[in-house]
Amino acid sequence: MDQKERIIEIEIKLTEALRLSEELSDIVAQQANRLDVAERRIQLLMERAAQDEANSASGISINDTPPPHW
Repeated sequence: MDQKERIIEIEIKLTEALRLSEELSDIVAQQANRLDVAERRIQLLMERAAQDEANSASGISINDTPPPHW
């Protein structure tokens, strides 16, 4: 294998590595977005649970009342 062929092979490998790096970067960005959404949802659920707990401690229980047709 002469030097020109080696350079071409290295360039091909470099191009493939750059493409893979870009794909992985896109995947990391998507996962970061999904994680942000999940964290916001968890925070909302925690706030809702805290509010429900505060309401039940004060004697107000919204979730335990039967529907009006009962």
